[in-house]
Amino acid sequence: MTAGVAALRPPGYRTQAMLLAALLGVVGRAEADQPLLRRVAAGDSRALRTLYDHHAAAALAVAFRILRAKSEAEDVVQEAFVEVWRRAASFDPRRGSASSFVLAVCRSRALDRLRSRGSAERAVAASAREEPEPSPLPIESAVQRQDRERVQRALAALPAEQRGAIELSYFAGLTQREIAERTGDPLGTVKTRVRLALEKLAALLDDEKRNALP
Repeated sequence: MTAGVAALRPPGYRTQAMLLAALLGVVGRAEADQPLLRRVAAGDSRALRTLYDHHAAAALAVAFRILRAKSEAEDVVQEAFVEVWRRAASFDPRRGSASSFVLAVCRSRALDRLRSRGSAERAVAASAREEPEPSPLPIESAVQRQDRERVQRALAALPAEQRGAIELSYFAGLTQREIAERTGDPLGTVKTRVRLALEKLAALLDDEKRNALP
């Protein structure tokens, strides 16, 4: 199956802008992706490809934020999905969503790659680093920009605690247990915040889409 993973086509890369666009696709799909991981654990390569299609863009953005090198980030994403294939049976939905699981694997791989450069200090700094909001890239299409701006507006409308949980989960690639350890909040509270945030994001984005219709 490793060869099959290697053949998966790398998506285009961005940093926070790409993560926002990826989050747009994740909203409303958190529960639906859990059966995909169970199918991957059972050896279903088509389920892995679907999971890759859903989360490779966000995984690549997480890897790129840490490594700052496109080719290395793409390699890490391939390695991460090989690891997802091997570790899918260990997925526990009580600890977080399918996307959190995938992003946590990718983040761990990226940090390992950074440490292999002989810079553990840079790995620690990259793990905690907050990236400033980038300017839109010139190649960003109007549709991509609109999608990114929609998600930004929806995120801004969330309560601070829910927004923080989403950012740590989808932007930093932390599992819900890791978020609880970092923030000092009970795991149940983190789970509730992520669930409510995704539900509210879905509702906000649906309302905005309906309001945009002629």
